[in-house]
Amino acid sequence: MNKFFKELILWILIVIPFIYLAMVWKNLPAQVPTHFDLAGNPNDWSEKTSLPYMIAAMGIGSYLLMLFIPYFDPKKKIEQMGEKYYSLRLIMTIFMSAISFYLLYVSNKGEINPNLLIALIGAFYVVLGNYLQSVKPNYFIGIRTPWTLENEETWRKVHRFGGKLWLVGGLITIFIAFIAKNNSLLAITFGTVTAIISIVPILYSYIEFRKIHKNED
Repeated sequence: MNKFFKELILWILIVIPFIYLAMVWKNLPAQVPTHFDLAGNPNDWSEKTSLPYMIAAMGIGSYLLMLFIPYFDPKKKIEQMGEKYYSLRLIMTIFMSAISFYLLYVSNKGEINPNLLIALIGAFYVVLGNYLQSVKPNYFIGIRTPWTLENEETWRKVHRFGGKLWLVGGLITIFIAFIAKNNSLLAITFGTVTAIISIVPILYSYIEFRKIHKNED
């Protein structure tokens, strides 16, 4: 597939939420809920005219950010990733479009479904966890700590471990989203899982780095 069609796929995904917005625009109230408490009740509202800017910031904003990141890579390692980097761009575009679609759905219905939102994020964790396991060393993508950036073996071990942890954390998150009946419990459990998969790989990178240097000494 050539570059034109690859970019076209990304733009089709970006445009989908705008199409949905046009379909529901007349049904939207002048003020739409944009923030909810842990019980799922709206506690903040915005003008519906702000919605196009919100979904543009998420979809187009993330597209442009990832489009230009390779130009700021001093060692051009992201360019060397080739199809692997495009896969990440595709993952991020799908996720941002899904979140945008969800935001518009909530604005149209006037109520939030936190379980669906958590399930979407859990699915993102699963896909990203699978992706992380094969990411090569670079300055922009992955579990970037002083220890992974210092040593390629540490990077490789941490990303295999961290990727699996994110994948399992994502599956647990999806499972929780389907069974949880209490929104407060859902939020606490989700926050705990997210903290674990974010912090543990950082600690593991330090342990592995020290272990490798100890063996070298």
